[in-house]
Amino acid sequence: MPLHEVINSDPEVLHGTPVFKGTRVPVESLFWHLENGVSIDAFVEDFPTVTKQQCEAVIELAAKAFGSQKFLQLYENAA
Repeated sequence: MPLHEVINSDPEVLHGTPVFKGTRVPVESLFWHLENGVSIDAFVEDFPTVTKQQCEAVIELAAKAFGSQKFLQLYENAA
């Protein structure tokens, strides 16, 4: 699933924080929950405006980004 179909960043919504498209739920909250042992199913129960498919797509996109040979360059450019 393309990034623009899963994540939205709008200065009018949470000051431009990346959120799941169609929601006000920050993408970062998914990773926080996963890091703290919360399953995707439990996350979706807590945030019913987010679908399991959106969560899986965000994780897949993150995996591709971190697996990219150019990730280090992207990280250095962002710093």
